[in-house]
Amino acid sequence: MANATDEQGPGLRRNAIGLAGAVIMSAALMGPAVSVYFNPQVSASSAGVATPFVFVLGLVVMLIVANGVMEMARVLPSAGSFYTYVSRGIGPRSGFVTGALMFLAYALLVPAELALIGTYTQDVLAGYGININWIIISAFFTVLMVFLCLRGIVGSIRTATVLFLAEVIVIVVLCAIVLIKGGAHGLTLAPLNPANSPTGISRIALGMVFAILSFVGFEAATTLGEEVRRPRRNVPRAMFFALLFVGLIYVFATYSEMVGFGVDGVHKLIADVAPFTTLANTYAPWLNLLVGLAGISSIFAVTMNTNNGVVRIIFAMSREGMLPQRLSHVHPTHRTPTTAIWFVGVFAVILTFGVGLLSGPFNAYVYLGSILTLAIIPVYILTNVAAIRYFASTRRSERSVLRHAILPVLGILLLAIPIYGQVYPAPAAPLVFFPYLVLLFIIVMAVIAVQLGKRRPEVLLRAGATLAAADTDDAMHLAPAETPELDEPKARS
Repeated sequence: MANATDEQGPGLRRNAIGLAGAVIMSAALMGPAVSVYFNPQVSASSAGVATPFVFVLGLVVMLIVANGVMEMARVLPSAGSFYTYVSRGIGPRSGFVTGALMFLAYALLVPAELALIGTYTQDVLAGYGININWIIISAFFTVLMVFLCLRGIVGSIRTATVLFLAEVIVIVVLCAIVLIKGGAHGLTLAPLNPANSPTGISRIALGMVFAILSFVGFEAATTLGEEVRRPRRNVPRAMFFALLFVGLIYVFATYSEMVGFGVDGVHKLIADVAPFTTLANTYAPWLNLLVGLAGISSIFAVTMNTNNGVVRIIFAMSREGMLPQRLSHVHPTHRTPTTAIWFVGVFAVILTFGVGLLSGPFNAYVYLGSILTLAIIPVYILTNVAAIRYFASTRRSERSVLRHAILPVLGILLLAIPIYGQVYPAPAAPLVFFPYLVLLFIIVMAVIAVQLGKRRPEVLLRAGATLAAADTDDAMHLAPAETPELDEPKARS
């Protein structure tokens, strides 16, 4: 079937955005300002001076990992994103677990960013004598996020475009000023040398957890598979362009950050909750306000685009019976999945203020960010496995050994690096518990998927079946050979 909503009610708005909008969706969700403002100092606590190298390694790893995602997006455009890819490439039970992990990752990113925008905006305003509690600020941005998402994807993307361009300009200008002025002690290649990690490869691996977190969101364009023009062409290109562009910004910014503090001042970077504000005060005081505004805009752009992504995952899974049907309701005018938006909004409120009040808003960002990174890594791994299997069977005539075998396997192996770093040597509590928490979540979701297959096998047979329209206006129907099957060969009929 091409569009199940044709019979159930209005679907998502087709051809709503083009390639540029899809690039912005992925790039803005990665949030360059958020990542370079708050992630390098966390990575530096492990990798030390070699933190910029960690981000170089992270970019290489993610470009390789993205290959499998782009290949699946090219042939299976759908709002279901990874859920659809894994359902079709491995099986619906695995697809269900993937969708659950995707929900966990994106749904945790929303409250993580809402807590962060509250505490960061509070600090920025306090610098100008304005005292507003972070709870009020986070509540305001929560309402704004829900409002924009309800109004439609076009308005959300336009808002994200303005915010994204503003943050990139501020970051690049400040970093250029730091380098032109020679930083603290002159330019050096030391930050790009992995040997300068104080505790070796294990701490580079742990530092990569937050480098990978910085790239989470490159795949956001996949959730627009039913709303972007020419999805088979534009969605993969959007991911590649966004990943490369934002990745280069990360490397440029983290190098400038390390040079700005000085290789002997890494301890100051680690202890600084707002290092880019410190750099602005030191090298370009006139940029201080703009740096603060860029951080706020970046955090909100990430929040809004994450919300857009996760509600489309929920929409796709509920449309096919994996979740309650009510969650697939689409507004007849705005063509947005309204029930899913409200569901995610309530979930975000509970976690934002629950975890934020218990641990502090910045710790909420760190803790939730660590968990969601560990949740998204298995999604990337499963998608690359799905690419290997899908092109070895259903799309065998299109199979390329490099793109559909070598690169996916390499991507899977490279993703073991941050997992290793999170487990050995064991980090301090509560970070040490997070891998096992995610593992428990996977086990529970797998059990639910098995039970679903026994009680409602017809639902699993529909998993991943709803795709976007093809590059023409004609609906794209599944060929008999492409009908989704259960994970076990014995279930085939």
